[in-house]
Amino acid sequence: MTRDTSTRDKATRDRPTQDGATQDRPAAAVPRADRTRARTRTPRPQWLAPAGLILLSLIPILAGAARLTELTGGSTATEHNVRFLDSPMPVVTHIVTHIVSVTVFCLLGAFQFVPALRRRASRWHRIAGVILIPAGLLSALSGLWMVVFYPHPPGDGIALGVIRLFFGSAMAVSLVLGIRAILRRDFVRHGEWMTRAYAIAVAAGTQALLLIPGAILFGAQDEPSRAVLMGAAWVLNLTVAEYLIRSRRRRRR
Repeated sequence: MTRDTSTRDKATRDRPTQDGATQDRPAAAVPRADRTRARTRTPRPQWLAPAGLILLSLIPILAGAARLTELTGGSTATEHNVRFLDSPMPVVTHIVTHIVSVTVFCLLGAFQFVPALRRRASRWHRIAGVILIPAGLLSALSGLWMVVFYPHPPGDGIALGVIRLFFGSAMAVSLVLGIRAILRRDFVRHGEWMTRAYAIAVAAGTQALLLIPGAILFGAQDEPSRAVLMGAAWVLNLTVAEYLIRSRRRRRR
């Protein structure tokens, strides 16, 4: 009986506390690094996501910059760009509006995925949102206008036009629901709807990556393959967005 009691007393004395100290070894004698090691988390690379999104957006942004050069008279007319150069001024205005708004929405929106900026620079987040929402709406609405009224290039058939109308409308609806959520002070739903809208907007970069092997296999002007690959790019981006949204929900529980 005495031996069992002595054993339990020794185990109690030697049992480590939460900060690594024991009764025989007080917390002051434990190095600071040892005491905080369990509480210290490895910082996540917060800038990887926006850097990747910016790189993904570079392809359509560079294409848009080239298109602006053509529209401002800095390019010689060819069979590929003559439809832009011969367009009336209202059409040119819509094209320029679409290119500029998409560029602003994609580049500035990428920084909204930096957690540190959302938490520590909430004022910056609000100011950026004031710019992003109108840019996103202009991007979606001008894109819808171009699908309906602008002459389609070779390879863009009716099926692709319907797909563009669907996802362009989905982007506009997502932005409107994001505005509704922020007016109700529902910041969680606001972030979710803005994430969906951004995923649709940056799908142009994903489409460029998918269309390269598609053009090699089926030809650059093959209507069925272009419709399938471009639609798949939107679905892929929205799938990733939904995964991120659900991951955030699990972390908040």
